[in-house]
Amino acid sequence: MLVRLPKFDRLDARLIAYLRQNPRVGLLEVARQLGVARGTVQARLAKLESSGVITGHGPEIDPQSLGYSITAFVLIELAQGRLGEAVGMMEAMPEVLEADGVSGPQDLICRVVARDTEHLQELVNELLSTPAIRRCTSYIVLSRQVPPRTGPLVDAAAES
Repeated sequence: MLVRLPKFDRLDARLIAYLRQNPRVGLLEVARQLGVARGTVQARLAKLESSGVITGHGPEIDPQSLGYSITAFVLIELAQGRLGEAVGMMEAMPEVLEADGVSGPQDLICRVVARDTEHLQELVNELLSTPAIRRCTSYIVLSRQVPPRTGPLVDAAAES
């Protein structure tokens, strides 16, 4: 269910953009840079967090820097009624970064990382070892053309 945040405006968008660019800065400095009171920043941040717009403040990690040079998308076809079992297996695999249910001939699409192609094959074989998963099709990412981003979406939401 889509819930629209009431009164999301340019200040909210500027606050998010500034915090994305300067994640370690204190609220007083944010207020100074945005030209508003510290209490305004604190209240806006609390509103954005409680409404679910801001979901975290942790550091972003580059899997490649940790030795996982391969990124792949794995499309999974499930055995009927075994979604929970498949999800449990994927949650136990640290290389599965995310998994989403999709429409179409496959049931799930997962973003996974691997040290090399042999490791990717081991991961696919591990997924296939459960009767919950009938088939896997993997697509290796050759290059990233548009990195994960939310800035343009935040700007568009502030303008609408």
